[in-house]
Amino acid sequence: MASSKPEEEAKPSRISRLRFKKKDMPGGLWMKCEGCTTTIYRKELEEKGMVCPKCRFHFTLPGPARIQATLDDGSWTELFADLTSLDRLNFVDSVPYAEKIERTVKRTGQNEALLCGTGEIQGRPVVLAVLDFRFLGGSMGEVVGEKIALAAETAQAQRLPLVFFTSSGGARMHEGMLSLMQMAKTCSALAELSDAGGLSICVMTNPTTGGVTASFASVCDLTLAEPGALIGFAGPRVIASTIRQELPPGFQRAEFLMEKGQLDAIVSREDLPGMLAKLIDYGTASWQEYAGRGRANAALKLLEDERQKAPGDSSPEQAVDGAS
Repeated sequence: MASSKPEEEAKPSRISRLRFKKKDMPGGLWMKCEGCTTTIYRKELEEKGMVCPKCRFHFTLPGPARIQATLDDGSWTELFADLTSLDRLNFVDSVPYAEKIERTVKRTGQNEALLCGTGEIQGRPVVLAVLDFRFLGGSMGEVVGEKIALAAETAQAQRLPLVFFTSSGGARMHEGMLSLMQMAKTCSALAELSDAGGLSICVMTNPTTGGVTASFASVCDLTLAEPGALIGFAGPRVIASTIRQELPPGFQRAEFLMEKGQLDAIVSREDLPGMLAKLIDYGTASWQEYAGRGRANAALKLLEDERQKAPGDSSPEQAVDGAS
C-alpha cells in the first residue's frame, strides 16, 4: 500500500502559505473614528476635511492644515516664526525639556506650538493665530504667550480682526510658573485690543483644555466651537474621580457648553470660513465709531438675527446665546 506521506510533504504548510500571501502594507492608511469607532480610509477622511463621514466627528487638524482650510490660497504670511523656547528651569522628566523641544521642532518643522501671521478669509484681511496640538499638545509656554500678545498688538496696529484657533492641553508644565503667567499676559493683551476698538474671535476645537481655556480662549469678543469639541479646564475623568459623581451626558463637549451659555455658536468645519467672513463684516465697523465690545455686539446681532430667521431650525450653526 503506497504511503501518502510524500504527497503531504509536497503541500506547503499553513505558515508558509500565510507567509507567501502576506503583503507589506504601509501604515496609517486607516483611522478609527473617536466618535463612532468606524474605521475610515485616511484619504477619504482627508478629502472630507478630517470630518467623519458617518457621525460628523471633527478630528484634530494640524496647524498648517488648519491655516490652509481657513485662509484664501496664497494669502498666508507667517510672523514671529523665529521665536523659540528656553529651558530656564532646566526641567527634566523622561528627557530634558531642551531635548524634547529639539525633537519636536525637527518632527513638526516649526519652532513653537503657535503659528501666527496675517492672511485673508474670503477676501477679509485678518491676523490669524493657530495652536498646533502636535507640538507638545499645543501647550502654552512663554513663547506661545508672547506670540499671542504680539498678534494682538499687530491686529491693533494694522486695525485688523484677530482670529484664534485653539487645540491645547493647557499650560506647559515644563516651564512652571512662567507658563502660568501667560494666562494673565494673554488676557491683558486682548483687553487692550478690545479697549482700542478691536475685534477678536476664538474658535475652540477638540481639545481645548487647561490654562488655554481659562485664559485667552474664553475672553475673546466672540467664542465659537466646532461640533463635539472637548472644552474645559480639568479633564472629565479627573473631575469625576474628584467629586465622586457621575457626570452629565456630553459633559464638557461643545454642545453642553452651548446650553450653559459659554459659547456664542457651534459651527461645522466646512462652514467656518463663511461664518468668520460674515462676523468680520459685521464686527469691523469704523474703528473710531465703536470701542470696547461695540464691534463684537454688532457681530453677535448677526448671529441672533440668523437664528430668528429660522426659528424652527435648531442646527448648531444657528444656535446662539446673545448673553456672551
